[in-house]
Amino acid sequence: MQRFALRLLATALAVLLATLLFSGSLAVAHIGGALAFALAIGLLNAFLRPVLLLFALPLTLLTLGLCALVVNALGFWTATLVPVGLRVDGFDGTFLGALTVSAVSFLSSRALR
Repeated sequence: MQRFALRLLATALAVLLATLLFSGSLAVAHIGGALAFALAIGLLNAFLRPVLLLFALPLTLLTLGLCALVVNALGFWTATLVPVGLRVDGFDGTFLGALTVSAVSFLSSRALR
């Protein structure tokens, strides 16, 4: 349970970092919104992302893995549909936010091992 809470906190901090880096495309209303968004994206990554990656596998192989970045952006955009206080403008904000959250989540999961 403690590891889950640390990953949730790391994802929320990644969302806040993405909103600082790309303030023109991303905006979060409050820290609670970032935590709620981190929970939403965590649930979507647990249930929806594997299905999307399975369906996109031929295209992912054809593009040498670049399609997986688009699948991450789709999951990020789907999580923004949950009304938690995060606003994303356009595909560039979605893609850059997903890239930032993915990178920080990867690094934090490596650090928690």
